[in-house]
Parts: sequence; C-alpha cells; structure tokens
Amino acid sequence: MTKDKLNLKGLIEKCVAALRTVRRYSYFIFLVFVALLYGFVMFRISSLGSEQPSSATVSSQVQAAQVPHIDKSVVKQLQSLQDNSVSVQSLFNQARSNPFQ
Repeated sequence: MTKDKLNLKGLIEKCVAALRTVRRYSYFIFLVFVALLYGFVMFRISSLGSEQPSSATVSSQVQAAQVPHIDKSVVKQLQSLQDNSVSVQSLFNQARSNPFQ
C-alpha cells in the first residue's frame, strides 16, 4: 500500500513539474496555436475559392432559372404606343442607347 501512495505522489509531482513547464511556455504555445489556426483558415479559404462547380450543379442551376415571359398583347400595346407617340419613341431610343440612365 505504501508503494501505491509513493507512486501516486510521484505522479502528482511529475504533473506539477510538467504544468510549470507548460505555464512557462504558455505564451509561445498560444502564438503557435493562433498561427496554425490562421494558416488552416487561409488554406481552406484558398482551396474553397478555387474549387470549380461540377457540371451537374451548373446544369441544375440553369434548369432552375426561369426565362422571363412577356405576354404578346403587352408587346403589341407597347409597339402601338411607340408608333403613335413621339415622346415615347424618344424614350425608347434613350433607353436603347443608355439603359442604365
């Protein structure tokens, strides 16, 4: 039984000595940890940023996109307005020359 107590005391003393050593280098260990974490994040960002989507993903996204539909009656009405009004003709011409104005 005394051998068990001695082994336990020796084990506790070794742990305390190891904790003192770790405490002495805790700042350096923290800096190394932060640098490794930063490097890992930068690596993941660069690898995910350069990854190309698969053709199946692209085709599914293209199929999901809806093509805008304009009713034929609306087109006829706009064309009749354009033909009948000078101000509307100039408005259409301006929109064609500079659509973002």
